[in-house]
This record gives sequence, structure tokens and C-alpha cells, in this order.
Amino acid sequence: MDNEPVTAKSLSWTYMIQGNTFARAYKDTLSDFPTWVKKENVDDGILIAKNLGPRLGIDESEFGHEVYTILHNKDAHGKKGAIVAIVKGTDPETVAKALRKMPQKDREAVGLVSMDLSDSMRSIVRMAFPNAMVVRDCFHVMKRGGEGIEELRMKYKREAVKDVNRQKAEFKKHLEQLAKQRKYYRNSRKKQGKKRCKGKRRGRKPMRLNTRFEPKRLSNGETLVEALTRCKKQLGRSYGDWSINQKKRARILFRLFPKLKEAYWLINDLRAIFRTKSNTKATAKKALEGWYKKVTKSTLREIKSVKQSIQHYEDEILNYFINRDTNASAESLNSKMKAFRSCLKGIRDIPFFFYSEFSINL
Repeated sequence: MDNEPVTAKSLSWTYMIQGNTFARAYKDTLSDFPTWVKKENVDDGILIAKNLGPRLGIDESEFGHEVYTILHNKDAHGKKGAIVAIVKGTDPETVAKALRKMPQKDREAVGLVSMDLSDSMRSIVRMAFPNAMVVRDCFHVMKRGGEGIEELRMKYKREAVKDVNRQKAEFKKHLEQLAKQRKYYRNSRKKQGKKRCKGKRRGRKPMRLNTRFEPKRLSNGETLVEALTRCKKQLGRSYGDWSINQKKRARILFRLFPKLKEAYWLINDLRAIFRTKSNTKATAKKALEGWYKKVTKSTLREIKSVKQSIQHYEDEILNYFINRDTNASAESLNSKMKAFRSCLKGIRDIPFFFYSEFSINL
């Protein structure tokens, strides 16, 4: 447990011992956790200066209902020696103050820090690593583009749901009207002294009050609300990655909602800029300028908002094309820590969790 991310419960299954008892014994007696807690101030996080390297990544994650800023060494590839610092909160002043405890010479040697589109992370890097080049992760740029399409999709979905509810109300009102007509017809025959007709009835079967409303279906068998719900993930992927059914659904939706089609292809053009392997920073900048012109001609405010966000971080986004650096290592590290948290069924003791991370990453 000192060198590998294993839990006491997993050892209890292997060696037939009481997991809870062993965990308490390890924490209080077998490990050096009691002395480590007294020596290290872990209330606000941990700092492992020896893991500092020239290429870093920064991101935030949640531990025990608190958000922590995580700084990691990209060259460790998420393995031993990856974590440089875990600091409580995302306030730039607080986090930078903790990071400045590391030697200034080592901090000035940091040449690159990758991150998402967070302004607070940028402020932390500017104060703690003055010579570092900031690279905005292209995944988060495309995620911001997907949010523009998502706003448009949700707008059409809300309108479709509203229309279906209106149709249901009209259908119910129609059934009630038919029931009143049948009742009036029966009462009028009674007044005329006519007996009820027996035998086979002619005409179609009357619609009863409990008849279920069936919304209109599209040519692929889905209702409009179902199609707008199921297209959420496919609109975030390239056209070439769609299945046959997804392409059929997209053709129907794009015919009904031309603006959704326009938004998708504009974001797809943006995706193509990042996917083109021959692009350099200069050629990518030129391609982005061409994309800006396309968006300017559009009337979609959702996509224009995406354009403004990209323009705000343009130079740091274009730094991606220098060495194709992303923040994927931070996302991978976060997923590993989440998996470790799930093994523990959540984190009850934050200092002991930090001790485990500290022991593994020395």
C-alpha cells in the first residue's frame, strides 16, 4: 500500500482478513501517516517539488465536496512522479502562493503548461511560472464549439416538446367533444322512443376517452423529440464517424432545421483545422481567419459566441500547433484518481488520501 494504489478491502479479499480493521491498523500504526501529518501541512493540499519538470499540465478536480487545483508533470505520463501539487481551491492568489514555495530557479525552467479555457488557471501560471508558454487544449476548444450546437439543439427540442404537449391537449379536447356528441345522440334517440340498434355496427370504431395519443413519426421511425434527443452525441462527432442510422437521422433533422445544419458544418470546419496534421501555427492562424469570415456571414448567435471565445484565447490556442501538446494527461490523471476514489467508496479522510497520493508519487 506504500507503493501501489491498492485498498485495504482488496487485500482483505486476497488474504482473508478484516478490511476495516486492517485499514485502521495501517493508518494508525503500520504507516508513517501520523508523523507525516504533523510534519506536512496538508489541510490545503500537498506539494512534491521534486516532480517538477519543464512540461506541466494544470486542471481542477473535486475531492470531498471541495475543488482542488492539480498540477502534474506531463513527462511522467500519469504514472509514478506525475503529481507536482494538489492545492485546495482555484483562487489564483492562494494557489500561486502555494506553488511559489518551490525553488524559483525550478519554476523559471518550466517552458510549457497546458490547460483548458479557464482564466483562473491562466492567472495561476502567469504568477507561478513566468517563463512558461500556455497551450489551450484543443479538446476544450471543440467542446466550446459543441456547446454552441447544443444550445441550438435544446432550443429546437424545447419547441418540439411544447408542440407535442399542444397536440396532446387538442387531441384530448377532440375526444371529449366526440364523447359529448355520442351522449347527445343516445339521449335524442331515447326521446324519440327509438330502441338501440343491435347487430353489427357500420363505420369505424368510435374513439374512446382513454385512447392514447400517438405523436407523428418521422421516416426513420422516431418522433421529432426522440430524434432531437438522440442526435446529441453525434452532433459532437465528425460526419465520417456517423453510422448509417445516424446519417439518416441527420438528413431528416437538417431538412427540418437548416440552421442546425449550418451550425454543425461551421463547427465541423473548425474541427478540420485542428485535425489537419500539416498545419503550422501560421497556417492555422490563416485558416482560423477564414473561419471567422464564415461565422461573421452567419446569423447564428450561438456560433458567433464560440467565435468570440476562440478570438479571446487565439494565440494560446494556436500554440497547440507548435508541438501538438494537449491536456489529455490531466484528464487521464483525473480519471485514475476518480477510479481510486470509487474503490474507496468516496473520500472520508482527505489528509490520508493525500498521504496515499504523496507515497505513490515520491
